[in-house]
Amino acid sequence: MALVKMKELLQKAERNKIATGAFSVGNMEMVKGAIKAAEELNTPIILQIAEVRLKNSPLSLMGPMMIQAAKEAKVDIAVHLDHGLTMETVKQALNLGFTSVMLDASSLPFEDNISKTKQVVKLAKTYGATVEAELGVVGGSEDGSVDNEILYTNPKDAEEFCGETGIDALAVAIGNAHGNYKKAPKLAFNVLNEINQSVSVPLVLHGGSGISDKDFQRAISLGIRKVNIATANFNSLTKYAVEYIKNNSKCDFFGLNEAMVQGTYENIKKHINVFRTPYEK
Repeated sequence: MALVKMKELLQKAERNKIATGAFSVGNMEMVKGAIKAAEELNTPIILQIAEVRLKNSPLSLMGPMMIQAAKEAKVDIAVHLDHGLTMETVKQALNLGFTSVMLDASSLPFEDNISKTKQVVKLAKTYGATVEAELGVVGGSEDGSVDNEILYTNPKDAEEFCGETGIDALAVAIGNAHGNYKKAPKLAFNVLNEINQSVSVPLVLHGGSGISDKDFQRAISLGIRKVNIATANFNSLTKYAVEYIKNNSKCDFFGLNEAMVQGTYENIKKHINVFRTPYEK
């Protein structure tokens, strides 16, 4: 189909009362596996990469590959910069053709988060790109180097934040955390419901790896329209690669390549099916 704005996919998800999967990738095999799953299920997805991953997967290399894969896909694909840390990286992503960006200023004081986010919104408008921002503190960190303490998003703050900044999507903190969960998360669905009643923009759930299918679906029923999956993708790729090496006496790059594609594909296919299945109490 086409490379599209993330906002278009979230609006479609809102109409259908489902969530769009946003899948983090770090190499060609992950991109191929993600597209394969999306095309097989005829479901649009978001390809994304976080700034903390760029030391291993440079944006100058990954960005053009992600964008080209989206353009050639048989379904609509948005390409998103997740958890940008600097305006320089946000600008680089936009110049490369990313259709969505996020500068994570959630650790800053409320007014500073608003100020930084407004700058991103102003810049992104000149590119016609979607802007996501985060309010509250999602636990953990994208690369596992920090164990941030969860700070729930305040529904009243969310209303003010969205009104002041003009963002297109809001990532919320409701007990979710990045990385591998040490124990099963307990999501604050009452907080999510209040936020959903307070704002009109689509809501985003970060830290999706490890949340139960039932909790995903309940969160989606309460306004979540984008779900981020990163750690589970990397874990699944690694598992399939290890199994390939373990079970084949004669390993080669091409077999390893296919194992990594398959590992990513299987995980993403599973999550797409979860995100488009209605919640049953």
